[in-house]
Parts: sequence; structure tokens; C-alpha cells
Amino acid sequence: MKNKEKNFVSAVVYIRNNEKTIRDFLENVNVLLSENFEKYEIICVNDASEDNSVAEVKEAAARMDKVSVSIVNMSFYHGIESAMLAGLDTAIGDFVYEFDNAYIDFDLTMVMKVYYKSLEGYDIVSAAAQERQKISSELFYSVFNKYTNYQYELRTESFRVLSRRAINRASSLNKTMPYRKAIYANCGLKYTTLEYPKVLQTENTGKRMDKREKARRRNLAVDSLILFTDVASRFSTAMTIAMMLVTVLMAAYTVFIFLTGSPVEGWTTTVAFLSLAFFGLFAILTVIIKYLSILVNLVFKRQKYMFESIEKLTK
Repeated sequence: MKNKEKNFVSAVVYIRNNEKTIRDFLENVNVLLSENFEKYEIICVNDASEDNSVAEVKEAAARMDKVSVSIVNMSFYHGIESAMLAGLDTAIGDFVYEFDNAYIDFDLTMVMKVYYKSLEGYDIVSAAAQERQKISSELFYSVFNKYTNYQYELRTESFRVLSRRAINRASSLNKTMPYRKAIYANCGLKYTTLEYPKVLQTENTGKRMDKREKARRRNLAVDSLILFTDVASRFSTAMTIAMMLVTVLMAAYTVFIFLTGSPVEGWTTTVAFLSLAFFGLFAILTVIIKYLSILVNLVFKRQKYMFESIEKLTK
């Protein structure tokens, strides 16, 4: 008989309109966890799905033995970051799997490989496909990694496992966790990524981003670049220096005209200068206002999350 792991693990799965993939996903993950762990739980975070995802979860849970399956139903659409935070707060495992997608494009042995890697002393271990990322993702991560001083570079990941120490550390650093991966990479604990070749086992046909989710992800990308990188500050500094140079040049030009007695050009030069000056001023003000709006939302307006109910489906 196989000796099973003694550590209690939690698997937190993000669900948003995944009715075509979630049942197979849960069944595969359950079989793997049951074969390798004595005790574990599965937590499904339903982020206001508009299809039959919850019904599919309940049907899958009805066929599972000796496992606690919970559904965290968010009151309204929150986006993956806040929804997964709700799942993390519900999880009680010594190690917690975060599945950001409810479909499988990896060999299932990767689930245990990241766990065994964590036992080597890594508090955060992620799994990422070897294949090239989407152009938009590559652009975001290239900018993000270039303008941060983090020890670990970020990239697109399929899932990860966290130790309880990593979860506690990340929570103590930032209660709101606006971007989990950035917090994990900067929490001071050991972080590594295992790559895998894509092996399509379940088609990603049940997950189509709606307009709200696309907008939420775009806003998250912008907010993350402002909060966790110095892109905005560099831009503001560059614009400030440029405007100072223009101001000095215009001052020198004015002195030159005054000393030579040459006639001053008409209003064209003045208007061009004022237009450029106000462009730089408003660009800087835009960044400042964005900073302030994010801080206000994080500190005063935005709640961590609100969930409607938690359903225990244990037999």
C-alpha cells in the first residue's frame, strides 16, 4: 500500500462560468489528492457564475467519498484576486493549492511535483507552461519584471502551492492583496517555478471572458504596475525633467531675443510652449490622481470581499 502524505492540504479552485470543464477538473484533482493525501479539502470559489457551474460542482461532489467539498458563493462578481482571497481565508490546510483556472493543460503528476518541491524548503511553488505566453501577458510581465527589484520574476502560471507560512506572511504584508503573485514574490520566502509541456486533457471551452472580466484584468494590470513598480514614478520624473529643460530653453530664447533686439514671433511660439507645458503638467497630475484613487479604494472604499454563503457538501 502507498504511504500517503500526513499534511492536510486544501485545493482552492476559482470558478467563473466553467460548467463545461469544472466536473472533470474536480474529479481528476480529487482522484489525485485521494491517492496521495490522508486528509484534504476542496474549496470552489464561485465568482457569480451565470451558467450551471455550481450544479456541476454539486454533481461531482456527490460522487466523492471522504472529502470535504465547499462552495464559496460570492455575492456578486469580484474578480479573481478578491475571490481567491475569500477561498484562501476559508482554507485550513497546512499547504494550499491555488488553481486560477478550472481546466487542465498539464500532466496531473505536476500537482504532486510542486508539492514535493515545496517540501525541499520552498514556501511558494508554481507550475507554468513552457509554451510562449500571450503577447499581452508577455508585455505586462516584461514591464513588471523590468521595473521592480523583486528577487523572483513573475510569469503566467497555471497553479501553485503555498505553505501556511507563506499565506500568513503575505496576509501580514498586505491585507487586501490586490495582486497575489506580486505579494508572494516579495514576501521574503523561497519561491520557485516548475515548467511543464502542455498536455491538453480537458478543453478550455467552458471559460470565456466577458466584458467585465476583461475590464477587471486590464485595470488589475494597470493598478499592479502603479502599485508594485516604479513605472509611474519614472514617467513622472521624465516628464518633469523634460518640462524643466523646455522651460530653461524658452528662458534662454527669451533672453537671447531681448539681448539681440530681434522681433518676437507671434503667438504661435507662446501657444506651442503653453500647450507642451500643460501636456506635461496634466500627465503628471494624471499619475498622481491614479495613485490617490488606488490608495483611497484600498484603504477606505474597497472591502476585502463579501460572500453570500458557504455550502458544505460533505457526506
